[in-house]
Amino acid sequence: MKITLNGESRTVDDGSTVNSLLLGLGLDPRKVAVERNREIVPKSQYAEVALAEGDVLEIVHFIGGGSHD
Repeated sequence: MKITLNGESRTVDDGSTVNSLLLGLGLDPRKVAVERNREIVPKSQYAEVALAEGDVLEIVHFIGGGSHD
């Protein structure tokens, strides 16, 4: 099925979840935030939220760092 991920069209397997998508991309689910169809997906639900044809997802990476003086 086709989804849009960070503005780009992508094909994923039927039955994919947010968690399986992240793992397939090599991303640590603990270090990203996911928005699906303009709604934030709680981290606790990544494994349960199934992707659907036409979903629009945005993934944001958290980058650690020091303070900026």
